[in-house]
Parts: sequence; C-alpha cells; structure tokens
Amino acid sequence: MPLTTVLLPLLMQVGFNPTQGAIPDYSAEVQDRPPRATSVIDAPQPTSWLGQCLAQLDEDPARAHVQAQIRRDTTSGDERVYANHCLGLASTELGRWEEARAAFTAARQETPDDDPRLRARFGAMAGNAALLTGDMAGALDLLDTARTDAITAQAGTLQALIALDRARALVGAGELEAAEASLAEARQLQPEDSETRLLSATLLRRMDRLDEAQAQIEEAARLAPLDPAIGLEAGVIAMLSGREAAARTSWQSVIDIDPQSDEAGTAKRYLEQLGPPAVQEPQP
Repeated sequence: MPLTTVLLPLLMQVGFNPTQGAIPDYSAEVQDRPPRATSVIDAPQPTSWLGQCLAQLDEDPARAHVQAQIRRDTTSGDERVYANHCLGLASTELGRWEEARAAFTAARQETPDDDPRLRARFGAMAGNAALLTGDMAGALDLLDTARTDAITAQAGTLQALIALDRARALVGAGELEAAEASLAEARQLQPEDSETRLLSATLLRRMDRLDEAQAQIEEAARLAPLDPAIGLEAGVIAMLSGREAAARTSWQSVIDIDPQSDEAGTAKRYLEQLGPPAVQEPQP
C-alpha cells in the first residue's frame, strides 16, 4: 500500500479551519498578519471614555463590557458608535461571539454613510464574529457588505483581509471554488502576505491542485521561512505529490525551528508513522 494512502487520514488533519483565530483588527492595514482585536481602530478621534474603556480590556474585560453596555444604552451618535466598538471588543475577549457580532453590526449601522472605510472595518469585524459562531451564511452576508464598503473606500489592504475571512466562510460552507476565487483576490491585493499564500496552498491542496499548491507554498516559504505552519504544509503537499524525501525534510525543519509547537508535534507524528527512510541498494 502506498505510504501516502497510509498517511492520508493524518494528512487531512492539516486543513483550512474556517473558524480559527480571534477577530482581527481591520484597521491595521500594513501588517503581515492581523493583530488581535484589542487594538484601537483608527476611527475618528476617540473620546476620553473610549480610551479608558479600551485600556481596560486586557486587565478587566468583564468590567469594560458592563461599562460599554451602560454607555451604549445612555448615549447616541458618535458616542454610541464608540460604545458599541468597545462592547464588541470586550465581548471578543470574553468569547461572547454573538454579542460581539451584534455590537459591531450596530457600530457599522450607526456610522455615517460618508465614512465607508470605518463602516467596512466594523462590518468585517461583525462578519468575523459570525464566522466564529459557525454561522457561515450570516458571516458571508456581513463580509460581502463589508467588501462593498471597502471597495467604495478604495481600501485595498482592508479588502484583502476581508477576502481572507470570506474564503474561510466559503470553505465552511463547502464552496471551495468560490473560496479559491476569494483567496485569488487577496493574493492580487496583498501579494507579499505569507498567510494568504499559506491558506491558498492549503486550499489548493485540498482541491487536489497540487502543482498550484506547491507554487503557493514556495511563495509562503519565501516570505516567512521560519513559520512552522508553512513548513508543515510544505511537507503535506510534498508527500501527497509523491516526494517523500522532501516531505521528511520539511517536517524535520518544523521540529528543528520550534520543537515545542503544535506543528512540531504533528510533524513528529507524520515522521513516526512513516518510519525510518528506506535504505537504497548500492548501484552495481
């Protein structure tokens, strides 16, 4: 039996998780990977209250959550937008994704139409919260709206980040071709982003488009050569392409780079299942 057949159940565990990660901060449009949502969105100049609420998120998110609820219920206009902003972020810190979705949706709806960039950010954060609840259809509706706002605002990098979440939602809905189209949009807008290249490689591998997956994982490795997730996926693609030696090399590199990482643990299991390399007979 071919080794790839033996390994296939394990290899398929390395996949495109549509609900992985925390809500990104869609205002950070120059970073390789979206940071955690506790950063301040570059909205209009925040009030002293908003600054205090955001500063409290790391230390006491439950208190920030209560204060934001009270503020939301007792204010209007920009102040209510700020309150929903902080409420959404506090909800993410507490893992209350439905509340986060509602707060970010309200913040978008109450942001003036003449600020499509900010509306796009709040819409994207609402979509990501929906994604984390497993509501793929709802996430897509919110992300499609956010994408329209981002296009109106000519916010290319923000549009690329939204495209990544749209791809996750589409994968979760089983629409792999549409997901790859969304990733292609992200690659065009943000070609030097290693996460985009890694997710593209993973999805193309799942679609059995191994040559295209190989091209994407090579780009990912060029951009982030020490990322263990990239090395792990590179080994999976190599193994499924019949290149066992290359797979072994990739997985061993993951272990060498960060032996305590989850990726290293997976790589060790793959290598253990493969066993030692076959000894080649000397040529006469």
